[in-house]
Amino acid sequence: MADDQGPDGDRNRAQKPTRDRDSSRADEYADRAEIRDTYDRIATHFASTREYAWSEVESFVETHAGDLETATADGVGLDLGCGNCRHAELLAPHLESVVGLDVSRGLLETGRTRATERGFDVELVQADAAALPLATDAVDLAVYVATLHHLPTRRARRDSLDELARVLSPEGRALVSAWSTAHDRFDETEGFDTTVEWTLPGGEPVDRFYHIYAPDEFEADLADSALELREWELSSGNCYATVAGARGPGSD
Repeated sequence: MADDQGPDGDRNRAQKPTRDRDSSRADEYADRAEIRDTYDRIATHFASTREYAWSEVESFVETHAGDLETATADGVGLDLGCGNCRHAELLAPHLESVVGLDVSRGLLETGRTRATERGFDVELVQADAAALPLATDAVDLAVYVATLHHLPTRRARRDSLDELARVLSPEGRALVSAWSTAHDRFDETEGFDTTVEWTLPGGEPVDRFYHIYAPDEFEADLADSALELREWELSSGNCYATVAGARGPGSD
């Protein structure tokens, strides 16, 4: 369910506070099912507005793909929260295989269409980002952009970061991003939950859940996870981090 780069990149961007999502496990699963259903509902229209890859992702892939091609001939890529697979398309020329994973079946269908029309290979998997159906150490290069902030509790977000650490190979790298309070549209300095309205072509509004990260909160969640934080930055109102798996070179 890869989203846009921030409020100014979204023509449907009214925010409003939501209830505290750190509730019971049953409530959390209900919230996650609601988020999945929301993206199934808007999938076709949403994907039609997400044509181009982000420049930050292009830079990440260019930086790390060359080393990967030298190190392994059968690398595996992962576009986690792939949406219409615009970033899987970037990974495909550099890797033997690419997995596009999303919780929304509707978005996966838009990814299938894009891959067919543009002639790149991607294996599409419907799954939750907090419980990846992938083998340990299986992924060499991953992008996890504009999806983490859709998970409705800190527990789910942390679980997803730990899962990313588990599936990354010892030499693997991933790019993680999330919306941030650093964007000048927001007055808040601490992380908060909100909804962002998406308007369908007929004018029907659909609310989408977001957790807007404070930069120090984003860094803390990464530091508390099994990932090894290599570097991070703010760009276009988003937090970005380059990470390695728990057994990456130089880790304890």
